[in-house]
Amino acid sequence: MTFDPAAHLPDDLLARIRERAPIHDRDNTFPDDDLRELRDAGYLSILVPAELGGAGLGLEQAAVLQQRLAEAAPATALAINMHLVWTGVAKVFSDRGVPGLEFVQRGAAAGEVFAFGISEGGNDLVLFGSDTAAEPQDDGAYAFTGTKIFTSLAPVWTKLGLHGLDTTSDDAPKLVFAFVDRTDAVETADDWDTLGMRGTQSRTTRLRRAVASAEHVVRRIDPGPNPDPIVFGIFSVFELLLASVYTGIARRTLDLAVDAASTRRSKKSGKTYAQDPDIRWRIADMALAYDALPPQIAALARDVDERADHGARWFTLLSGTKHRAVTMAKHVADQAMLVAGGSSYFTRNELSRLYRDVLAGMFHPSDPESAHSTAASAWLGPVED
Repeated sequence: MTFDPAAHLPDDLLARIRERAPIHDRDNTFPDDDLRELRDAGYLSILVPAELGGAGLGLEQAAVLQQRLAEAAPATALAINMHLVWTGVAKVFSDRGVPGLEFVQRGAAAGEVFAFGISEGGNDLVLFGSDTAAEPQDDGAYAFTGTKIFTSLAPVWTKLGLHGLDTTSDDAPKLVFAFVDRTDAVETADDWDTLGMRGTQSRTTRLRRAVASAEHVVRRIDPGPNPDPIVFGIFSVFELLLASVYTGIARRTLDLAVDAASTRRSKKSGKTYAQDPDIRWRIADMALAYDALPPQIAALARDVDERADHGARWFTLLSGTKHRAVTMAKHVADQAMLVAGGSSYFTRNELSRLYRDVLAGMFHPSDPESAHSTAASAWLGPVED
């Protein structure tokens, strides 16, 4: 059956989401209406198998949809991304016969909202370490104490997927991946007042012995680089869906630049700027940069879906795609501002908001330093002691 993106993200829904985007950016509010409409449309369960109540899509199709959503509202797309990461990891598990995340699939189909609580201030180990304490309980549960940053969906999530370090068990240290409910042991700070991506409301989350029940403790693994499915699942889905969001932003900025070039008219020549050779070069440069990313994302997402074996190259391929997507999107946004001229500098201009939103891409893992380090190690080997 042919995949139709409009069947999952109809044009009229996207139009309403696009109309609300500048309001949430201006007011620094979470797009509750976007979430409600996306949930009603079944979007939260696009990666859940049909037999469990979802749409049964693959990562390749979800990547296309996230590009489409980001064209309408980058902050909404980025926030929803974090929920889709966990449903995507659950799909990676189920596709490979690994149990443990069925509750995520059932929960997403029932309307649960899953948030992503991995990032910690100053922790450049990311998935390979944690400053959050994971304290084992007698019944197999874990109590988590620590601080997570950039927790998108902060006002609305119902379950937070996170990790912490167990230093007290007999086989310690172990990294523990689990899910906690929103209780009094979880404090969400009201500290999201940022340059861009304001609608994500990615606030700081403080955990004070927040308990994950035994059935929601997903994985206990050794710290550091690890072949465990939880690491590959998070890394692959996170990087490719992030790349999709920023590629979607790039497409929207390119379209706006084309519109501006086609409507602005030069007093000097009397022609539209679409006839100006310098502007034509800028548009072409933007298009050449943008065109490379959708096929890259599609190919790698398809490889995840089809369980291709890239071995140790997976991490270079994934981090490289994310890095290229965000640098491309920033470049395209820079050029679009110049094509559109001084009007794009006003906050009422959509390009102004997209320019601010796109800057967030550099801060997501893998950051430029990590992506380059991964590539250097893959091609040159590890740094000698």
